Amino acid sequence: MNRLLIDGVGKVFNGDNTREVTALKDVQLSAGSGEFICIIGPTGCGKTTLLRLIAGLESPTSGTIRLDDQPIDGLNKSCTLVFQQFSLFPWLSVLGNIAFALDSKGVPKKEQKREALDLLRLVGLADAAGSKPHELSGGMQQRVSIARALAYDPEILLMDEPFGALDERTRQKLQDVLLDLWRKKRKTILFVTHNIDEAIYLADRIIIMAIEPGRIVNNLSVDLPRPRRRLSAEFTELHVRIRDLLEIPE
Repeated sequence: MNRLLIDGVGKVFNGDNTREVTALKDVQLSAGSGEFICIIGPTGCGKTTLLRLIAGLESPTSGTIRLDDQPIDGLNKSCTLVFQQFSLFPWLSVLGNIAFALDSKGVPKKEQKREALDLLRLVGLADAAGSKPHELSGGMQQRVSIARALAYDPEILLMDEPFGALDERTRQKLQDVLLDLWRKKRKTILFVTHNIDEAIYLADRIIIMAIEPGRIVNNLSVDLPRPRRRLSAEFTELHVRIRDLLEIPE
């Protein structure tokens, strides 16, 4: 079942001196329930714009976006966004940040602490429940951001380069944390990245985008068995293939 269907979507912005900028053109994409999709492409190809359209933060200029055959009109409450910036409330504890999300979902006060701790256990941070965000490393803060996103219980998790600001070792650890959460929760994930290895390691499918205008140029299935070995011949072969596709002159 295709939970998400993007059909012929385009997005045009007014640029300087009223010049129109075509951020996206004729985007066709579907995402099945529980699928993990990575989106990769050069800066300016519309990856973030696409996530914002799915989330209902922007409206398409053309085409339609549907979830469970219902058009997205306004804020899409079935989605939650995770950004590269952690966006945690600095005045709240780690537990308080998660409880805030649960409260906004209408979870009764007496249940919020238990559910927040359960989510922190999922990301390996139960011991940091009383800490403030500034007391945590960047990787730990991003774990809190992911736990908070899950607290909203979204059908679709939209992730915009969530590990882009982290060092490689922390990044790889969080990739494994995210895959573990995905296996347990089976959320549909659309994950934007510039990192080819990250896309191959995580995704069921990799969407390759090009620029001017932003559009999808390839839709690749990743058939490597999990857990994936980054140094395997098959992994390296797919990396080279994707790198070559990204370097094709448009």
